[in-house]
Amino acid sequence: MGGRRVGLVDLDTSHPAAFLPIVRELGHEVVAVCDGGAVHDPGYAERFAAEHGIPLVCATPEDMVGEVDIAFVHGCDWDTHVPRVRPFVEAGVPVLVDKPFAGRVDDLRTLLTWAEQGAQITGGSSLRWCTEVTRWRRAHAQDPAEFALVGCSGEEFDYGIHAYSLLHGLFGPGVTAVRWLGGHGQRRVELRWADGRTGMVSVGPTAARHPFHATVLTAHGVEHLTVDPDGLYAQFLRTVLPYLAAGNPHEVPPPLPLPQLVEPELAALAALVSEEDGGRWVDLDDPALGRVHHDGAAFARRYRESRRGQTR
Repeated sequence: MGGRRVGLVDLDTSHPAAFLPIVRELGHEVVAVCDGGAVHDPGYAERFAAEHGIPLVCATPEDMVGEVDIAFVHGCDWDTHVPRVRPFVEAGVPVLVDKPFAGRVDDLRTLLTWAEQGAQITGGSSLRWCTEVTRWRRAHAQDPAEFALVGCSGEEFDYGIHAYSLLHGLFGPGVTAVRWLGGHGQRRVELRWADGRTGMVSVGPTAARHPFHATVLTAHGVEHLTVDPDGLYAQFLRTVLPYLAAGNPHEVPPPLPLPQLVEPELAALAALVSEEDGGRWVDLDDPALGRVHHDGAAFARRYRESRRGQTR
């Protein structure tokens, strides 16, 4: 399989710069960027391209079509992900969507519809594929998780989706329902799998920064995992890039089918419904998910202000 031309859409976070050398090490090249200005001022894309030796700066994702074989959509305003992905899907270009995939159920359904129609879409949280999860599942193939408490610090959805995804990686797909448990400071949410197992996430800001962590119970013991952040992105890209680079969804299967991969985002939306409804169990296909929204634009504004505060 030859190297592919990769384009980066929206340079809001640290991910584009962090992913770039790994993409190159894996035999591909980043050839184009564009930025919508949600976080950075005009001219940032040009400076980013010059710093990293990227030959093309595009005004829009549409301008990037025809120049790239794979697109990475990185924007921290997850409400823009679907419109940013659309031109690539329409052109048959595989897409990596950075976490979270989306904060509205309708947007998630749009991505799922495109995938059902043959679009190559993957991505999400790197925690889903982290080394600690991979090793733990391999070691416990005959002694699976029966319960786990997983947590992290940071914004409830932008960072919290990592905790949902870490739990999803430990248990595997099959989340069916969610209920909000309340909490003091952090929010605590219980997830239920089709086979009856449950796990809990604890997400939200903390006074001191906590690492990504999990306490996992099996029939034969209890283990505590702390995720090493070094190497997270390399493991993630080694997992998803072969599927995207294949150029044919039948040649290399996705690391996980998209309907299973978006279960963490659906669970986070179901948690909002459960909170509104007094803590009831909410199925991932409950129509009430359509009435809630994790607001990407509001998060992007907060993120922009925090970045400006760091440079003052």
